[in-house]
Amino acid sequence: MSVKNRINIGVIGFGTIGSGVVKLLLNSRKLFYDRTGIDLNLKLVCDKDLRSKRDVSVPKSLLTGDADKVIRHPDIDVIVELIGGIHPAKEIVIKALSAGKHVVTANKLLLASYGDVIFKKAKQMNREIFFEASVAGGIPIIKSIREGLQANTFYSIMGILNGTSNYILSGMSGGGADFKEALKEAQSKGFAEADPSLDIKGVDSANKLVILSLLAFGKKVSMKDIYIEGIEGISPLDIQYAKEWGYTVKLLAIAKRDGDQLGVRVHPTLLPSEHLLSSVSGVYNAIFIDADLVGKQVYYGQGAGKMPTASAVLGDIMDIASTIIHGKRSGCSVATKRTEIKKLKKMDDTLTRYYAHFSTVDEPGVLAKISGILGSYSISIASVVQKERREAHVVPIVMLTHEAREKDMRSALKKINNLGIIKRKSILIRLES
Repeated sequence: MSVKNRINIGVIGFGTIGSGVVKLLLNSRKLFYDRTGIDLNLKLVCDKDLRSKRDVSVPKSLLTGDADKVIRHPDIDVIVELIGGIHPAKEIVIKALSAGKHVVTANKLLLASYGDVIFKKAKQMNREIFFEASVAGGIPIIKSIREGLQANTFYSIMGILNGTSNYILSGMSGGGADFKEALKEAQSKGFAEADPSLDIKGVDSANKLVILSLLAFGKKVSMKDIYIEGIEGISPLDIQYAKEWGYTVKLLAIAKRDGDQLGVRVHPTLLPSEHLLSSVSGVYNAIFIDADLVGKQVYYGQGAGKMPTASAVLGDIMDIASTIIHGKRSGCSVATKRTEIKKLKKMDDTLTRYYAHFSTVDEPGVLAKISGILGSYSISIASVVQKERREAHVVPIVMLTHEAREKDMRSALKKINNLGIIKRKSILIRLES
């Protein structure tokens, strides 16, 4: 292999994803060279734990516990950060860029929190920062947005971006398990962490939405700007009732343009059963894009996992290697400037339809009281069903509304929940079409 076309790589983080990347670099080196004419040479692998067994054998001469040794190495061209979290990942990435290295990362939390600082440093140092694996694992959504769809004006992005939550909702929908049972099964199969809170509460999806919003709409969004609601309050009953109306429940990350405003939110959502995202089940991810030139598109695949994520990392390494060897800069590693979005839309001003489930006492006039309050906030009912009693003296009333303002719906719900006829907190789920 030609030394002239050799790109030296340092990997910092030798965990699940890191070991997958190292395995590909060692075992597929000739394959990559045959395909690209570029020799991807693994120079150093860094991790604080070098004793744990991995499914790849690495020469001891390539291992180090000192990240600075990788960053300072004069021959390393590309540094791959795969340790996760914010600290010391942030410091490692900034140091690497400052040392003139190109960087590949899979760190969604870091980019959601400090992407602006990191992108600024990359631009200042005239270095590339690539991050395909930070959103939706093996699905090339970032490359598609920043390169393939660059000529488009985006109307909306809706994504199933967390496999754990999607697996749980799929289990509740298919087998009728309740939330705790579905979560326990996900944990037993390794699809959910011992502490799954970031997944089931929507935080993981929101981190990824920050990145997608910047790329597609050119708008810097912080976590505090995103309305976030998890799936803990979803019951098999609500999934069943929704199904009877022809809807599926999914945890969606949504970025939607409204004029010069952008609304960003993560919450359980009812989708029509014929919607392209409704059939996405298990741990799979999917991103639905609506743009002016290409119309509606769906990107589907494994959103996590060792090898799908490693595939995305290797794709970034190859892109950077090609840039170095051929002297062509893509100019797309950081979001292209877009000026259409002037401000973020408040959740209170969001217009959407709603599914509402009220647990009421079994007596005449209940529905009239509820509909009266909704009407006082200009919320009209599209469909309503009073279900059979499932427990003594409690009757479920389920309804779909026409489009209403979030602030009005929440005010009405608060007033309804304070009525003596309501036996437990009402359930509210938003609809998208």
